[in-house]
Amino acid sequence: MKQTFKSTLLTYKDKRLLFVFLFGIASGFPWVMISSGLSAWLQESGVSRTSIGLLGSIYVAYSINFLWSPLLDRVRPPFLGQRRGWIVMAQAMIILSCIGMAIVPVQQQLFLAGLIGLSIAIFSATQDIAIDAYRIDIIKPHEKEKLAAASAMATAGWWTGFGGLGAIPFFIADIPGWQWSEIYFVLAGIMAVLMIVVVLSKEPVTNRAEMQAAASARYASMLSGDQPMTFIQKILNWLLVTVVEPFRDFFSRNTFKLALSILLFIFLFKIGEAFLGRMSIVFYKELGFTNSDIGSYSKLLNWWVTIVFAVIGGMVNIRYGIYRGLMTGGIAMAASNLMFALMAEVGPDKTLFAATIFVDGFTAAWSSVALVAFISLLCNQAFSASQYALMASLGVLGRTAMASGSGFLVDWMDGNWSVFFILTAVMVLPSLVFLWSIREHIHRLEARASNTLE
Repeated sequence: MKQTFKSTLLTYKDKRLLFVFLFGIASGFPWVMISSGLSAWLQESGVSRTSIGLLGSIYVAYSINFLWSPLLDRVRPPFLGQRRGWIVMAQAMIILSCIGMAIVPVQQQLFLAGLIGLSIAIFSATQDIAIDAYRIDIIKPHEKEKLAAASAMATAGWWTGFGGLGAIPFFIADIPGWQWSEIYFVLAGIMAVLMIVVVLSKEPVTNRAEMQAAASARYASMLSGDQPMTFIQKILNWLLVTVVEPFRDFFSRNTFKLALSILLFIFLFKIGEAFLGRMSIVFYKELGFTNSDIGSYSKLLNWWVTIVFAVIGGMVNIRYGIYRGLMTGGIAMAASNLMFALMAEVGPDKTLFAATIFVDGFTAAWSSVALVAFISLLCNQAFSASQYALMASLGVLGRTAMASGSGFLVDWMDGNWSVFFILTAVMVLPSLVFLWSIREHIHRLEARASNTLE
């Protein structure tokens, strides 16, 4: 058993996983610009909780990015390759949008600030498509353990970008003379540094072209038989391979009933966590914590806890399976939300704050690693961008479309944070019931994947 544990731990000694981690940082960092950083800026500017919550509707970009994800599988940029080229282009636009946010007076032009925030969300969501596809493509189909490890490193990287680097603006904000508009120039500069990582990485090598060519030949036969295709038929063929084939492939490989069950579970899994996360910064500040307190506990402590438990969560998935990882993470999510309710009753106690952040970081890491590994295992490398985006965006849809009303819910409760956090715990339960009901399907899916990959 010791040897098995050692070999499991040694799975992380792979240079490819380092770049997966660094790309995860780039994926999580834009959320600082449109989530915690922007929420703190607006709260200090006197914007209402309802407006802050509604501004979160810009996250809808993450839930609909599957609409343009097929382009990232089929359109090859003129530089750096299929995956890295798209990542760099998205990062360049994030930087420009962040600079735009720094220039706009958000309190006087809240609508314009929202539009700029939406542009950051769109380009960030596009970057996520390419980064997720890069992670799936860089790990070969037979490397099942590396897939779980890559999911852990991606999660640890995301939280490093959102939590570790995300602490920087909060520390700067407490320095006399610094304004949030100036801080956004710093955020743009950090994003520029992250672009260097993309240039240093290697482009994944897959058989995507051959598999897409086979699909193209099949559709060509359907459209024109043995006859040469017309110009219109060629366009239709390209659209079918680009847009239809990724989804047809996913449903045909998993059967329609199982695929639908998977998608419904993904949609429900993290709704409660999203309601909590949307209002967490506002809650901390109303409770009386300073920006430095938030940076130290909510960002830095949460960052380290997430990294540690992301690695542990990856090892659990390797040894015990994805279903147990998902169920354990889901139960822990519901329990951790109750600690925020306790904070609301106790007040600004830093010890309780640290304990709550520790538990919340553990549950977020554990559940995220299991979910990422689950989705990654379902993807075909020929259409990894499209298929991962489809499934991941459904999870984001549950977290964004519904959680946009979180501020309204708190206001409707007259700021009763305790009841609000109890409700976020209850929101987790439907997904766990649904997960339990499809457990046999998930076990069979894991077994089928193991027979294919090993």
